[in-house]
Amino acid sequence: MELGLIGLGKMGGNMRERIRRAGHTVIGYDRNPDVADVHSIDELVNKLKGPRVVWVMVPAGVPTQITIDELAELLSPGDVVVDGGNSRWTDDEIHAEQLNAKGIGFVDCGVSGGVWGLENGYALMYGGAADHVAQVQPIFDALKPEGEVGAVHAGKVGAGHFAKMVHNGIEYAMMQAYAEGWELLEKVDSVTDVREVFRSWQEGTVIRSWLLDLAVRALDEDEHLDGLRGYAEDSGEGRWTVEAAIDNAVPLPAITASLFARFASRQEDSPQIKMVAALRNQFGGHAVESNEK
Repeated sequence: MELGLIGLGKMGGNMRERIRRAGHTVIGYDRNPDVADVHSIDELVNKLKGPRVVWVMVPAGVPTQITIDELAELLSPGDVVVDGGNSRWTDDEIHAEQLNAKGIGFVDCGVSGGVWGLENGYALMYGGAADHVAQVQPIFDALKPEGEVGAVHAGKVGAGHFAKMVHNGIEYAMMQAYAEGWELLEKVDSVTDVREVFRSWQEGTVIRSWLLDLAVRALDEDEHLDGLRGYAEDSGEGRWTVEAAIDNAVPLPAITASLFARFASRQEDSPQIKMVAALRNQFGGHAVESNEK
């Protein structure tokens, strides 16, 4: 199968490689000519045989809208656009309506896997009409982890990004719980090796997880996280999760508190947020701020 891929950053570049390893043809475009296969979106579209599938991996909001606008003018009826970025689900409904008016299909896809996805595969949550999903299915199969699980047709347009948003909200709360436990262990005199306590939890406990494994990895690199500033950004999806909870009258105290903890990190050097920052760097390659003045 042929795929056009727009956006070849940390996620998109590795996704291109994983899809190619599965035997598919990927034509990639990025504003950085050093990583791009073509020089423009127009050239990308012209190199693909119809019906085309074009996957968009650019930042949410205006960059995604600009890309959708351009594709709406270049693609033909029967083609399909996939938004695999972290767009808000309400934007998906707008994009689907815009493209459907021209006979172009639209699928939204939440993608999780970070910098580890190339080797481990990407968890995929996608929304859209069954026939549009079917056109993209070989690419979903190439990207997902091996085995029966790891990908889901979550529902209609918007469902994929809504599911990914909730996933990220849960991720916020889990990271915050590990961070709070780590700070408390570091605080008391009786516990002399916090890193090994975390390591001991990796087997046989109910709180073992990939995030715990990454926490241990971060502590192996910097045992007390002295090199990090207690500061963590939020991607926006945590905020959207809390807003959706308010709209639907669903109580989310843990997720909401973890979001507010990140806000607090911007006012002081929070020890807990050092661990959150370390985990975000480990699983997603997100930037961290040095503690050096």
